[in-house]
Amino acid sequence: MITLKNKQEIAVLRKGREIVQFIVDDLFENVVEGATTADLDQRVESLALKHKVKPAFKGYMGFAHCICASPNQVVVHGIPNLTPLCLGDVISIDMGIIIEGLYLDTAYTFKVGEVSSDISKLLKTTRAACLAGIDACSPGAYVQEVSKAIEAQIKPNGYGIVRQYVGHGVGYELHEDPQIPNYDTGKQGPRLEAGMTIAIEPMVNLGTEDVYVAQDGWAVCTRDESTSAHYEHTVLVTDKGPEILTYWPQESSI
Repeated sequence: MITLKNKQEIAVLRKGREIVQFIVDDLFENVVEGATTADLDQRVESLALKHKVKPAFKGYMGFAHCICASPNQVVVHGIPNLTPLCLGDVISIDMGIIIEGLYLDTAYTFKVGEVSSDISKLLKTTRAACLAGIDACSPGAYVQEVSKAIEAQIKPNGYGIVRQYVGHGVGYELHEDPQIPNYDTGKQGPRLEAGMTIAIEPMVNLGTEDVYVAQDGWAVCTRDESTSAHYEHTVLVTDKGPEILTYWPQESSI
């Protein structure tokens, strides 16, 4: 079901953005060579509890952690572990919070030191695709228009757009309707309305679009072992256009 949020709920979500910013800035300082994703997961849980919010992912469908930590060829849903990050890695960290019963969801692909020019371009393109999708989130627009805007940033580069996983509504639940594909399905889909909150999240592979689920039952990996990038914002549709309710570090950081 597609839900609309009222003024009081929107005020809560805006308050949540400040907490998301605090957590993401802390991650940006601590995603460094030698850090482990298990350590990062613990930091996020501690910061969430400090700000009196709940980690949205912990316990969701049996997931035991606060973040999805997806390095290099892992697209999404990576399980935090004790493997140290290495220079040249990229790591997508997907996280969410529950504040006064409402959900915010965001993801960012961090670099560990310098990366190759090909990977840097992949990250910039995926980020630009996410922002283009957000710009298309105006009241009256169809979901298809958002999908087309995302795809238009990615397709000219020949990257693989992951199709099995898509953006989605968010707010009262972590995943609500409508689904927001990152490519044109040929169908208009629902029309956006003011008060909707949606997560725009392109997942883009340096190689082909083909992915598979690892033996752990969670991590989604590229079939050809190419690097993947993932960016996500929670967005409020307003009468004046889209308002981003989550946070990323400054663009210069990529």
